[in-house]
Amino acid sequence: MVAGAARRWYTSAVPHRRQARPLRGPQARPLHDPSSAARFLPPQPLSERGRSGILRRVGRRALAIGGVVLVALVLIPFAVAALGPTVGSLEPLAGEVRGAISDPTPQPTGPYLAAIDLNLGFRRSIDGDGPFRAPRVAPPPSSLTGYVWPIRNGRITLPFKAIPGGEWINDGRLFHDGVDMASFCGAPVGSAHSGVVLAAGRHFDAEIGWVGDLQPYFHVLDTRQMWGDLPIVVVIDDGNGYRSIYAHFRDATVRPGQFVSAGQLIGHEGATGHASGCHVHYGLFSPFETKTFGVRADILRHLKVPNHEIARIDPLLVLPGGEVALRTRSIAMAIVAARSSTAPPAASTARPSVAVQMPWR
Repeated sequence: MVAGAARRWYTSAVPHRRQARPLRGPQARPLHDPSSAARFLPPQPLSERGRSGILRRVGRRALAIGGVVLVALVLIPFAVAALGPTVGSLEPLAGEVRGAISDPTPQPTGPYLAAIDLNLGFRRSIDGDGPFRAPRVAPPPSSLTGYVWPIRNGRITLPFKAIPGGEWINDGRLFHDGVDMASFCGAPVGSAHSGVVLAAGRHFDAEIGWVGDLQPYFHVLDTRQMWGDLPIVVVIDDGNGYRSIYAHFRDATVRPGQFVSAGQLIGHEGATGHASGCHVHYGLFSPFETKTFGVRADILRHLKVPNHEIARIDPLLVLPGGEVALRTRSIAMAIVAARSSTAPPAASTARPSVAVQMPWR
C-alpha cells in the first residue's frame, strides 16, 4: 500500500522523460531515405555556431573592396598619363665606344664644367645656359692646361714608352700606356685635374675606353671569381675632353659622381692588382680619339677582353715640368723647374731645398 502511494506521487511530481520511438505504419520512412536524412544536421559546437554566416558576409565585403581597388589601380595610371605633361622619347646611345657622340653641335665659348658622364654627350656651362653637345674631335694635348702632379715627392719608375712586357700594342710594339710614379706605400694621391669622378674601385672597365663588348670579359671575372684581383682604380672626367686614370690604389677616398678639384685627395698609393710594388699608374685619354691600341695576344686569349682600347697620350705632355721628370725621374725637380722655368742639369740628382706643400694637407 505504501509502495503504491509512493509510485503515484512520483508519477505526478516528476515529469516523464519520453523516449523517441520510430514511427510505424504508413508514416514510417526507411533510414536510407535521403528526404528524411536531409531533415537532420550533425551537432555543431557553440563556438562555431553563426560563424558561417559571418564568413559569408565578410567574404562578400572583401570581394567588393578588392574589386574597387583593382579598378582604381587600372584606371589611375591612364588618368595621370592623360592629364600629365607629355615626355619625348629617349634616344639610345650610339656606337660601341663609351663616350661616342652623334650629331654634335659647335662648342660655345666661355667656361664650363664637365657633366657626370661624357657618354651623355654634353657639358653644362657655369652660367647655367643649359646642356650642349661636346665636340667629337679630341683636343690636342698642347691645349690642355691646369694639370698638377698626383704625387708631389717621388720618382718616375716607368714612362710612357714601348717595353718588352707591355700589355698593349702601339704601332706593332708592346707598349706601356701610362706613367708609373712612386713614393711610398700609403702616400696621398691627388687629382691631376679638376673634374667629376666616373669610377672608384674595382668596377672601372666601362669607363676606361675599351672598344668592343665587355660582357665576355665580365663573364670570366664572374666565373673565376677574379674581381678581387683587379686594381683599385679611380677614373675622372677632366672636363676638357679627356679622362684621367689612376690605378693600384690601396684605397679610394672618392665616389662616382663627386666633383674634385685639382690636387684634392682621391686615394692612397698601393699595390693592388698584383703590382710589383706600391706606385700610381697614371693614364690619360680622350673618348673622342679615333686611334686605338691593341691588346697582347695571351691577354685576349685568357681574359676575353675586347681587341682594342682608345689610344692614350703621354701624361708628361701635360704635367708641369714633364720633360724634366723624364730626364731626371724626379717629380720634385720637375715641379721646381716648372715654377722657375729653368731646368736643372741632367746629371744633378740632389733634391731641391724648396719644400713642396701638398694641397690636400
